[in-house]
Amino acid sequence: MGYDEVSILQGDTFVVSDRVGDVHPTADRPQGLFHRDMRHLSRWQVLLNGRPLEALSASVLEYDTAVFFLVEPTGSIHRNPTLSVIRRRQAAGGMIEQLTVQNHSPQPAAFELSILYDADFADIFEVKDGHPKDPRAAYRERNGTGLTLGYRRGEFCRETIIAAAGAFVSDESLTFRGELEPGRKWSAYLDVGVSVRPGRPAPHRIRQPEMPESLQEWLANAPVLTTDWEDLRCTYQRSLIDLAALRFYPEGMPASSLPGAGLPWFMALFGRDSLITSYQALPFAPELARTTLRVLALRQATGWDDFRDAEPGKILHELREGELVHIGQYPQSPYYGSADATPLFLTVLDEYDRWTGDHELARTFEPQARLALRWLDSYGDLDGDGYLEYRTRNPDTGLVNQCWKDSWNSIVHPDGTLATEPRAPCELQGYAYDARRRAARLAREVWADPDLAERLDRDAAALRRRFNADFWLPDEGWYALALDGDKQPVRTLASNVGHLLWSRIVPPERVDELVEHLVGERMFSGWGIRTVADGQPAYNPIEYHNGTVWPHDTALVAAGLASYGRRAEATRIAVALLEAAPHVSYRLPEAFAGYPRAATRVPVPYPTACSPQAWAAGAPLLLLRVLLGLEPHADGLWVNPHVPEPVGKLALRGLYHRGERVDAAAP
Repeated sequence: MGYDEVSILQGDTFVVSDRVGDVHPTADRPQGLFHRDMRHLSRWQVLLNGRPLEALSASVLEYDTAVFFLVEPTGSIHRNPTLSVIRRRQAAGGMIEQLTVQNHSPQPAAFELSILYDADFADIFEVKDGHPKDPRAAYRERNGTGLTLGYRRGEFCRETIIAAAGAFVSDESLTFRGELEPGRKWSAYLDVGVSVRPGRPAPHRIRQPEMPESLQEWLANAPVLTTDWEDLRCTYQRSLIDLAALRFYPEGMPASSLPGAGLPWFMALFGRDSLITSYQALPFAPELARTTLRVLALRQATGWDDFRDAEPGKILHELREGELVHIGQYPQSPYYGSADATPLFLTVLDEYDRWTGDHELARTFEPQARLALRWLDSYGDLDGDGYLEYRTRNPDTGLVNQCWKDSWNSIVHPDGTLATEPRAPCELQGYAYDARRRAARLAREVWADPDLAERLDRDAAALRRRFNADFWLPDEGWYALALDGDKQPVRTLASNVGHLLWSRIVPPERVDELVEHLVGERMFSGWGIRTVADGQPAYNPIEYHNGTVWPHDTALVAAGLASYGRRAEATRIAVALLEAAPHVSYRLPEAFAGYPRAATRVPVPYPTACSPQAWAAGAPLLLLRVLLGLEPHADGLWVNPHVPEPVGKLALRGLYHRGERVDAAAP
């Protein structure tokens, strides 16, 4: 998102505008009012006496509310404006906007305030790709206090309902006229409803009545951070607010929330993203993991569907609600093109059980966990070699890469040549190893199935031996990024190898070599871990997955280093990433460019990074766990701090652990 834009959101509804609060019909910016993957306003522009306004300031008050202070242009620095406009906006299952005009002159002032509007009903994918919308399916219907902008294509229908009492209404604008005495104010309220069913606008969530927690309650229920490092405190607060903003409420589960992936392109349920975010946030907001696990378990694939890349036992990748999904131009929702969501589901199920002691949830979804394990052993292993591989069964619209680096060119040889298919990325094998170990614990301690536990432990050990024989590159001192379709190693040095530490598939004797690469100048930018190491032809500091720095990726690497006792290196990486936050208003974006810190002095955000983005917001929470050395155990929360300067004093009060609120502090 551009830093000259103002964004507010509430779950699956968000508004992106310029600093005046206007939405302009341009193809190169994702501005508008969006709801459930479609744009319900593509133009929303205020004119005062026929002229655009100028911004004095624009501020986001809470994640769903913004206020804009505007004045009429005078054309000269020697002439002061006499009329000002305050524009207050809330995203609330649609949009509420209040406009207030004030006369600052000693004379009465007549005014004409107009709002120009339009709705192209573009699917979020059409906006992202810059594809124009066919206007032939659009319609407009005027009524006494406003009008309805609609779009219908067969059974698919969306509507935007605009209401403004006292306005003159045309097909393109609302206009208010009045006269103000000196020093007086005038206000109007604009109500913009959104509907996925004709004539039935979604209810406004002005005070979030159906949410279990308002923002204030969410923050009050979060653990309290005490630290000497003020930037860390601000980053923590920003992360909590962004996670609250990204919550949305699955239909039929109004009292439970899970994290959407990120603004603007990914305000939807993503299996991988929601699971990793939930993992990061478990000691801080276990509700996110609980709801994510429930929703993913209930939508687990039970049959085959080539178009959706569905296989029995597979956990979904993406759940969308826009037109292109409805008409089949994109895979119908849910889409299952992810090879890592299924093992990550098992990882988070176990981690949730370890942190909360809520064995009932693990028992409830034991059948789904067993189906996921079966998928690991069968459908996820395309050729029976014991490794997870992927190749889309929908070559027209399915994802070519189904690991977390899911761009088309992310599994690439050092010279830039794409790996042949099917592809077996290294971190997937680590995830599968970790999933089996964790499921073995659940089988032994929760499901009362020691035979299953013994088999899973045996299978995990066999995978670890096989993986370390086939993926390790002894002449390089790192693991192959992947095995390609010919079972040849992809010898690219990439951040994926850091995930292997997180899943603990790396034997102790190889940790030193791996760590040397991860914290060396080729991989460590000074702000975080590059997705691809500098010095290889495939490296590009502004390529989405081939040289950028992703906060969540770096945080997982730090957690992996800490798990092997490499606390100094883990802390160095954690502090570096946290030091980036003040440069971006304490909100870590989806990704940074991979430029070296010594060259830029400030972190450079990736040009089209989502912000806020869920697993970037969750990264500081995981780093706090790393710094304090937090590990859940049945006999209590273990705390083993490793806290350097500039952190100083560090404590968290009110962490969630096995039904209690507990404290953790560095002595």
